[in-house]
Amino acid sequence: MNKSRHIKKESLLKALENSLGVVTVACKNADIPRSTYYKWLKEDEDFSQAVKEIENIALDFAESQLHTQMKDGSTSATIFYLKTKGKKRGYIERSELDLSSGDEPVKINVNIKGVEH
Repeated sequence: MNKSRHIKKESLLKALENSLGVVTVACKNADIPRSTYYKWLKEDEDFSQAVKEIENIALDFAESQLHTQMKDGSTSATIFYLKTKGKKRGYIERSELDLSSGDEPVKINVNIKGVEH
């Protein structure tokens, strides 16, 4: 790889880190077209791995912000955390669907593998 391309990749990776992985912002700040970013992502395993590491850093940051909000007493942050991380403990939403139409039941035909139910 030529030195100029290496420097551009490093510049884009730094911009990605600063933007917490937001590609459009990083490409704009590094003055590199998005198409070039995706080409490098596809063709350069080292670049791709560095991008994945930045994505993990951004995810870690978001999780730390969520924990901070929960510590500050945010009910919605706590509910979100329980819905996503507490599913095994029963913190899931169940949807109920009322299939009546006034006093008349609604008939639904479901065709699974050619069998009508």
